[in-house]
Amino acid sequence: MSAISSKDQLSFFEHLEELRWHIIRSLVAIMLFAIAAFLGKSFIFDRVIFGPTHLSFPSYKALCWMGNTLHLGKNMCVESINFKIINLDMAGQFTTHIKVSFIAGLIVASPYVFWELWRFLKPALYSNEKKAAKGLVAVCAGLFLFGILFGYFLIVPFSVNFLGNYHVSPDVQNTINLGSYISVISMICLSAGIIFELPILAYFLSKIGLLTPDFMKSYRKHAIVVILILAAVITPPDVTSQVLIAVPILLLYEVSIKVSANVIKKAEAKQ
Repeated sequence: MSAISSKDQLSFFEHLEELRWHIIRSLVAIMLFAIAAFLGKSFIFDRVIFGPTHLSFPSYKALCWMGNTLHLGKNMCVESINFKIINLDMAGQFTTHIKVSFIAGLIVASPYVFWELWRFLKPALYSNEKKAAKGLVAVCAGLFLFGILFGYFLIVPFSVNFLGNYHVSPDVQNTINLGSYISVISMICLSAGIIFELPILAYFLSKIGLLTPDFMKSYRKHAIVVILILAAVITPPDVTSQVLIAVPILLLYEVSIKVSANVIKKAEAKQ
């Protein structure tokens, strides 16, 4: 039996119209949260965006506590971040404010955006597929937000500390453009959020028969090389940051194999 009855079936252009309204509602949600972020400028910039530039940032405190617990003294403590952030463009601070507000709106509204995407896809699924995908929106949103937090609290502090304190010569001072700083922060966080969706991607590709656990196992060595290259691309050139992003991706790859195997197993059981 078809997933939807004939009276509920829509033409191609009707599907496009449905998709258009799902996108519009998602954009409205993003813009509402973006406006809230715009109005909360002090919190967004002073506490969140520039948080990793302060020695009081929780990640630095945790790292120092870990060093003291392991009796390493202050070897793991971040004691200085020697760079200044400046603005070089006339409208630079205003456009940065708008850009950051939109990104913040996108992140906060992401659960609703995933829900709107699910509402668009749901009518095309069979009842057993809907039951199997129960809770998928929460999983997608949770993985994305967890990836954002992982990038912000783990990768960003190491990146800021490494890049901010790196000098080719004592004669060269680090004075970093505001746009450059924002781009690094947002690229790391959004990339981490997207990468954490790997198990969901594996689920759908396995569902439509484009991916199998045997394929992922046979190309595991190749995947490791790709993951290391990816980690090197989205993080600064310091080993710590690359390891911090590579290890979770490898774990997600293994989880994706389990997810794919589970999908294939259920599909075979129904045959």
